[in-house]
Amino acid sequence: MTVGILFDMTKCIGCGACADACKEQNKLPGPVEEVTTAYTWTTVEAREGQYVRHLCMHCLVPTCASVCPVAALHKTPEGPVVYDADKCMGCRYCMMACPFDVPKYQWDRAIPIIGKCIMCTSRVKQGEATACATACPAEATVFGSRADMLKEAKERIRKEPDKYIDHVYGLKEAGGTGVLMISGVPFEKMGLKAKLTDEPPAMRTWQVLSNIPDFVAVWGVFLYGVHWITARRDTVAHHEAARKGPDTIDTTHTGRPS
Repeated sequence: MTVGILFDMTKCIGCGACADACKEQNKLPGPVEEVTTAYTWTTVEAREGQYVRHLCMHCLVPTCASVCPVAALHKTPEGPVVYDADKCMGCRYCMMACPFDVPKYQWDRAIPIIGKCIMCTSRVKQGEATACATACPAEATVFGSRADMLKEAKERIRKEPDKYIDHVYGLKEAGGTGVLMISGVPFEKMGLKAKLTDEPPAMRTWQVLSNIPDFVAVWGVFLYGVHWITARRDTVAHHEAARKGPDTIDTTHTGRPS
């Protein structure tokens, strides 16, 4: 069963319980920020007399996973798109490729990683709802199978056609997503991208890569890996030296602190 989240903008009261629950569930530091970052994976924003949530859309065919050269991002059998920091090489291709601009980087860390919603994958594997859906007091965020969430979204629109835009956001956008949204205000006015194609961007990625000889791709990844390891070693050495004092920073490699 592929799971999904339905977010109803007309029901959201803007309390932020979903964002607080996300922080607690994922042990993310600091307060909830105004925009999504590597440490805040979902936010609630007031727009046009409604509230909209920003979070990973969990694409059915995730572009972030298709461009990751080390499979740090992948889609689980249940549906969530998850991230393995131990595999990540820091290339940030996922950030450039995501049609929803979701993955965020820890720019403040010496050895940074990506941060994004993982749809409470540990809870999902145990048959539990996501923390955000469990915490929502207004049933604006609900969790279940994607098929059931789509059915519920269409039923709400059918029952109150004057209340909703006649479209379920995420049904086809970027090939379809695990997070579905309904609204009484046009989606572009709620800050969502409304001109995405129905074809998954990942399909175009695979079509391009399939025309590149394997040895070129492998050699490119190898060379980038060597460059990344060297640069990361210099960065870590610089930060270690900086903690010990300015006189210990080694400038022999570049002629200046990196």
